[in-house]
Amino acid sequence: MADNKTIRDGRDRSKVSGSEKYELQYFKEKLGVSSQAVTGAIKATGSNDRKTLEQYLKKRHAK
Repeated sequence: MADNKTIRDGRDRSKVSGSEKYELQYFKEKLGVSSQAVTGAIKATGSNDRKTLEQYLKKRHAK
């Protein structure tokens, strides 16, 4: 079943959908990385959990 964007609750906020451009755009701007880095992090971690991806990307792109 397709995701109904009119129904709002907290379940989807903990995940980053790699197939939704607006979610990738927000996440990459928030962390200051490329969209390729975000999709690579999803593949590398095997998860689309926001906290897991943030930790992974912060560790990988630390200056």
